[in-house]
Amino acid sequence: MQFAQQISDMAASPALWSVPPERVRLSINDVHVWRAHLNQSESTVEQLFGTLAADERSRAERFYFQKDQKHFIVARGILRAILSRYLSIKPEKLRFSYNEYGKPDLSQDIDKCRLRFNLSHADGLALFAVTQGREIGVDLERIRPDFATSEIAERFFSAQEVEALRALPANLQEEAFFNCWTRKEAYIKARGEGLSIPLDQFEVSLAPGQPASLLKTYQSMQEASLWSLHELHPGSGYVAALAVRGDDWQPKYWQWPE
Repeated sequence: MQFAQQISDMAASPALWSVPPERVRLSINDVHVWRAHLNQSESTVEQLFGTLAADERSRAERFYFQKDQKHFIVARGILRAILSRYLSIKPEKLRFSYNEYGKPDLSQDIDKCRLRFNLSHADGLALFAVTQGREIGVDLERIRPDFATSEIAERFFSAQEVEALRALPANLQEEAFFNCWTRKEAYIKARGEGLSIPLDQFEVSLAPGQPASLLKTYQSMQEASLWSLHELHPGSGYVAALAVRGDDWQPKYWQWPE
C-alpha cells in the first residue's frame, strides 16, 4: 500500500486511534488495540529485526517474497515493542512460549502482569490486542471480492449464517461475508485451539450495522455467553473483529507511531 493511501485509510477510520502516552497504563478492565503500518523504512526493519529471537529470525528467513519477510519482521518487532511498554522490559529480552496450536504467550517468568495478547495483519496493516488475565483474539482482513464467494461461505459458515448472508441485499453481502469471517477467526484465535474448532460449529452475527455477537456454539449452551465480540474499524477497505472472554471491559485504541 502506498503511503498516501495509508494516510487516507487512517483518516477514514471511525474509531479514534490515538498516539499513546509514553507510559501506557492497562487496568484489569482495559483492552488495548494497537494499529500499525507494516511498510516501514529499511532502517526501522533492521532495528526491529535486531530485537527478534533466533526462532523468529529463522521464520523470517523462510519467507520467499521479501515483502512478506519484512512484514513479518515488523509485525513481530512491533509486538515486542508494545509488550515491552507494559512490562518495562527491553523488547529483545521478551521470551515467548507456544501452545500445541501455535498460539504465542509470554514465558511465565516474564509475565508478571498476566498479559494476554493477539495480533493479525493483512495487506500492510496490523492490529495488536492486549489485555490482562483474559483470553483475547483479533482478526483483520482486507476486503477482497474474489474471496467473498458463496462457495467459500457454504464451505466454512454454518447453514444459518449462509442463509442470513443470502437474505441481505447484494450490495451488503461482501461486507457481511468479511464480518462473519473476521468474527469467527477472532473467536477461534481467542480460544487458542486453531482449526480444531470447525468454523461451521458456531454462529456469529454478520449483517452490517448489527452489533457483533457470538450467537451460539454447538458444543455448549453456555459457551456463547462467556465471550463478547467487538467490531473494529481499522481503515477504509479493511474489516476487523475482536473477541474477548467476558463482557466487563472497555476498549482503547492506539496508533503505533510511524
